[in-house]
Amino acid sequence: MRRILWLSLILLSAACGVQKELKPIQRFEDLSYPYEVKKAMLSGGIEVAYVDEGKGEQTLLFIHGLGSYLPAWKKNIEGLKDKYRCIAIDLPGYGKSSKGEYSGSMRFYSEIVAELIDKLKLGSVTLVGHSMGGQISIITALAYPDQVDKLVLIAPAGFETFTKGQKQWFREVMTANLVKLTTVEQIKSNLAYNFYRMPKDARFMITDRIDMRGAEDFEAYCYIIPQCVQGMVDDPVYEFLPKITQPTLIIFGENDNLIPNRYLNPGKTGTIARKGAERIPNATLHLLPKTGHFVQFEKAAEVNGLMAEFLEH
Repeated sequence: MRRILWLSLILLSAACGVQKELKPIQRFEDLSYPYEVKKAMLSGGIEVAYVDEGKGEQTLLFIHGLGSYLPAWKKNIEGLKDKYRCIAIDLPGYGKSSKGEYSGSMRFYSEIVAELIDKLKLGSVTLVGHSMGGQISIITALAYPDQVDKLVLIAPAGFETFTKGQKQWFREVMTANLVKLTTVEQIKSNLAYNFYRMPKDARFMITDRIDMRGAEDFEAYCYIIPQCVQGMVDDPVYEFLPKITQPTLIIFGENDNLIPNRYLNPGKTGTIARKGAERIPNATLHLLPKTGHFVQFEKAAEVNGLMAEFLEH
């Protein structure tokens, strides 16, 4: 039981929204988003929801983490759209994008990202990935180097390594039913666990995550999360980090409760961050004090400043 509770704290706490009061929704499509949502139809009938804000010579493509979706980036889009074109997406299975029995593998999502870049005729972009989105960004940069100019990895998954036994434990413990049965109190504690000190303006994350439980496509959301957990452990990137050729900005919160997994790999976030950053040839690492896993929201101004400085060099 302790293992299940711990894993739920680790893996189910990043869903975001923008509602201030609980309002029943019929589908994820009914969730309120901060910007106009557009849709891109990709191969296989997969429809990807995205927002496209700002203008500039450089395009930033934001990729959310496990259990999350594009409103997670609203503070970063707002702070950067005056100088850059900012596109944030819902990965298939999440938010307002298509739902289905997708593999959830990191390679599947990297193919989606690459196809979207082609579909929108973006050329070469800066990928900005948080947590699982960071791991997807790494794989995309390696597989499609001509489409990725720079990388911004925010508390990325993939720097921490797991044994064969640990990977199997993830597969066995993380189930759709576990996601489905997460209580309101667990949702609240899970979200708070993502922050060093959860800001008031982040509490919309809780209300949206609770609202999701009543949506008719909630079952599909519950399905995709364990698929993605399996995808993360089945598509490790640590050994391939030295092959990244793009300039890379890495940002971690020093007080990240999720990386490393405190149950499986007790240790300090800084240790994991430095080990990963040292393997990337052209990487710059920043560790932000008094900051948790949701770095880009908890310290949005600092993150936006670091990104702008990185993008101008």
